[in-house]
Amino acid sequence: MAEQYLLGWILASVLGLVALYRTLVKRNDDRRSALVEKRSECVKSVMVSNGECRSTDGDVDVIIVGAGVAGAALAHTLGKDGRRVHVIERDLQEPDRIVGELLQPGGYLKLIELGLEDCVEEIDAQRVFGYALFKDGKNTRLSYPLEKFHSDVSGRSFHNGRFIQRMREKAATLPNVQLEQGTVTSLLEEKGTIKGVQYKNKTGQEMTAYAPLTIVCDGCFSNLRRSLCDPKVDVPSCFVGLILENCDLPHANHGHVILADPSPILFYQISSTEVRCLVDVPGQKVPSISNGEMAKYLKAVVAPQIPPQLYDAFIAAVDKGTIRTMPNRSMPAAPYPTPGALLMGDAFNMRHPLTGGGMTVALSDIVVLQNLLRPLTNLNDASTLSKYLESFYTLRKPVASTINTLAGALYKVFSSSPDQARKEMRQACFDYLSLGGVFSNGPVSLLSGLNPRPLSLVLHFFAVAVYGVGRLLLPFPSPKRAWIGARLISSASGIIFPIIKAEGVRQMFFPATVPAYYRAPVSSEKQMKKTEDSIN
Repeated sequence: MAEQYLLGWILASVLGLVALYRTLVKRNDDRRSALVEKRSECVKSVMVSNGECRSTDGDVDVIIVGAGVAGAALAHTLGKDGRRVHVIERDLQEPDRIVGELLQPGGYLKLIELGLEDCVEEIDAQRVFGYALFKDGKNTRLSYPLEKFHSDVSGRSFHNGRFIQRMREKAATLPNVQLEQGTVTSLLEEKGTIKGVQYKNKTGQEMTAYAPLTIVCDGCFSNLRRSLCDPKVDVPSCFVGLILENCDLPHANHGHVILADPSPILFYQISSTEVRCLVDVPGQKVPSISNGEMAKYLKAVVAPQIPPQLYDAFIAAVDKGTIRTMPNRSMPAAPYPTPGALLMGDAFNMRHPLTGGGMTVALSDIVVLQNLLRPLTNLNDASTLSKYLESFYTLRKPVASTINTLAGALYKVFSSSPDQARKEMRQACFDYLSLGGVFSNGPVSLLSGLNPRPLSLVLHFFAVAVYGVGRLLLPFPSPKRAWIGARLISSASGIIFPIIKAEGVRQMFFPATVPAYYRAPVSSEKQMKKTEDSIN
């Protein structure tokens, strides 16, 4: 009975705060809608008759460095809007990676918005309807809240390279999009403005390319971002990747997360016959693959902790020897607004891949950028364009900061720790999600990118902490339990608040207070200033 009262109190508190937050958000949305309506009126006069956006000078409007998920999707999007796009990609062969294989439902919705949903067809992609969580022999299934969406909407899992090749092929069908294989060595700068890039083409010849806007999407190992942002890269762990063949997951069409020791293990299907396994290894060093230490580690430490249904296939995959590793990087977005250039994708912002949110953030960013650029016919005034595009960094925050914060927080909560308070937090999280209803739907809608509300994330995170404290104090509190409960709250604060600080409190929770939020299109700056004043 006491636990029911506790759950009722948590639920009432959370729902009350969410209702208040929604009221505030609606007010901001109304203000934003009013501005957008005015903005549309202001730019009608500068749109060309066929609706396409074209710069008046030069042969290329936009150079895109990199043709991964972000670069290929962006090339098609801008090309479809009439921009002349030159894409320079280091290797146009099909990539072979062990991450970027799970697209959340929120990301799939963005794919539809960009007209790229057919890129998950004909690559043996698998539909994903939620997650299954395993801990200490128990498991619970967490389904995406998809009831309000079309039946086609769900997550998708696939071979990353196949997905990228489909998007590259689609972009290349546009006559105003040029894909070229080459390695960009530097950005061309003149008086603080990026004018283009220097690169080596496929034959090794030194080349230069010029455009009013250069967008750098060259991935997590970017060698160009240092002049465009403050790259504070953290590597909390590494993924060890395997492919299990001809086996069935305990819960079909669900991603599987095992809360193992020392950190989580992931399983999800990437084709009709293959299951991807990602073993998280904390730190930057992993056991050696070449001398057999990795195989011993996987058999001795990891294998005993995975579901029995997957054990034989896991051992077979280890014995096959196709083991790969990749560092898990996180990097908050800290851009230097630079005339003539913009960062996107993993070159700009990274989070722990535990929650599979990277592609959702990238595709959402592309939608934001498309909407900002669409009214503009001329990109040649670099300094004015750069000032206008500062709004991009604020408008992207609801989706990006929610997914980034959740990824960092969940990784720390799901990893094992000798600290008793952290153990209690981990158990409380599993039990809280197992309650179902609003207790699972809320967090899963955040994870899936369907509900990009940062405050909702914080409320659920601390609801888990309060739930954990309540479990400790009921039915009879003791000084020791009360002390652990206090440390649990302190630990929860220590996990989430540094991540929020790195994301930017003001942009994350109060974006409407950032001046760039209302920045006007280049061609109508003065008129929109009056509009801002009238709305404020």
